[in-house]
Parts: sequence; structure tokens; C-alpha cells
Amino acid sequence: MGKVVVFGGSGFLGSHVADQLSDVGHEVTIFDRAHTSYVRSDQQMICGNLLDSEAVKTAIKGADIVYNFAAIADLNEARDKPLETVRVNIEGNIHILEGCIKHDVQRFFYASTVYAESRDGGFYRCSKQAAESYVKEYYARYGLDYTILRYGSLYGPRSGSDNGLWRIVNQALSNGVLRYEGNPEAMREYIHVVDAARASVAALSDEFANRCVIFTGHEPMRVADLLKMIAEIIGIQADIEFTDAVDNGHYVRTPYAYQRDVGQKYIPPLHVDLGQGLLELIAYIDNESK
Repeated sequence: MGKVVVFGGSGFLGSHVADQLSDVGHEVTIFDRAHTSYVRSDQQMICGNLLDSEAVKTAIKGADIVYNFAAIADLNEARDKPLETVRVNIEGNIHILEGCIKHDVQRFFYASTVYAESRDGGFYRCSKQAAESYVKEYYARYGLDYTILRYGSLYGPRSGSDNGLWRIVNQALSNGVLRYEGNPEAMREYIHVVDAARASVAALSDEFANRCVIFTGHEPMRVADLLKMIAEIIGIQADIEFTDAVDNGHYVRTPYAYQRDVGQKYIPPLHVDLGQGLLELIAYIDNESK
């Protein structure tokens, strides 16, 4: 067990990974823009800017392991903010890499996306592909061990308006409308955030060093079928609306395009059932709205 710094540890996925790391005995420091109620008493919190290279390096000093979840993670937001996406997702990540080299970090974990192997995803995909390339080049140039974690469609508690499934459920609870911005034939492999967090900690194993690992759900599901499932759980009669926005950047059937560097998919031995996970998400959003 060692000291772990989690950049973006106040966020949806990052906070869950920080908790899993603490649960197994690591000394966890969270670095994020603002303090959050998710920080536990056995965790340290540093409020700072990812683009402040000196603050980043100071936070990393003494760390054995570093995770980076800090990013513009909403594909739609990145579509409208290409320059900010470059600064946060690429330049910010390089500041962390530099800090890891300066302080002899044992391994760096980079939170990427299945869009990194895609032709879709717009500026978000571009930033993640570029950041992955820098991670691998730092390994080639400086010997900094890494693990790239490519996540699929996440859902669960602590999500917010930048999460696709949160938006769908929140709208259904608010006005009884089930709407999806995308193709009616869209397929997704949803993975509960706790499953993804546990898998992210399991990736500390030596077998995942200097590799890309894919974390998605077990089985693909049509979004249309998922919306029907949500309607049945909530108990509403609603028509499903699909708004296929022009150039929304989302994939339809698969995010994957031919790549030479193929990631391997990790399937946790235990996982949260989608139906149970949806019940939890619905209750979470309902309680937050009160």
C-alpha cells in the first residue's frame, strides 16, 4: 500500500476510484478545482488548477501512484470548446506526466475512453488520442510505467448533467419525457460506476502495466430498449423521442475503428446488474431534486 494522488478525484468516476483506493488501504490525496462533500476523513484534499504546473508537481511529491481523471469529459461540451479541451485534456495531462517524472512515480494511470479507438467523438476523441500518445511517449522516453483505462458508458450515483444516462432519467422524472439525442439504432454497453472504480483499482496489478484496458458493460443494449426499461421502472407511459442532431459526434453501433494498438477488455468477476443500477440512479436523482 502506498500514497496515491487522484487528479479529478472530486468528480463522478474519480471520487469512486478514490474511495475504492482508500478502502483497500492506500493513502489517498485528491487534487481538484474545488472541495467536495465526497472527500472522506481518511483522504486529503488539495484544491488547485491542473494548468498550474508547479501546484501539480507539489501535489505529486512523495506519491507512488498517480491517477488522472481531470478532464473535459462531456463530448458535447468538448465539441463547443476545442481550445479549452486541448488545454485541459492534453496540456493538463502533460503537467501531471512531468510531475510524475520529477518525483519518480512508479506508475501513472490515465482515464481515457473507448472513443480513443474510434472515428467518432469529435474534439473529445482527438484530445484523448493525443493524451494517450503522450503517455506512451513518456514511457518510451523516460520509462514512466503507465496503464491506460478506456471507459465506456458510465452511470450511477454522483453523476450529473454531463452524464448521458443521468440526463435521460432526470428528464423522465421531471416531466415524464424519454428523449435521446442520437440514432434510434444506437447500442451501448453501460457499466456501473462502482464496477468501473473497482476495476480501476484492480488494474494496479502488474499484469496491467504498460497496457490499455477497456472497461465497459457485459452486453450491448439498444438505447431504445433501455428507455423502455426506465419507463417501466419509473411507471410512466411515455413515447420515446429520438432527436438525431446533426454531427453530434456519438457513435451508433460501435465506437471502434481499426487500430494497431488494440486494448483488452477487463470484465470484473462481480458486477452491478443494470436493473438494480437503474433503481439506484433513479433514487439518487429523485433524492437530489428534493
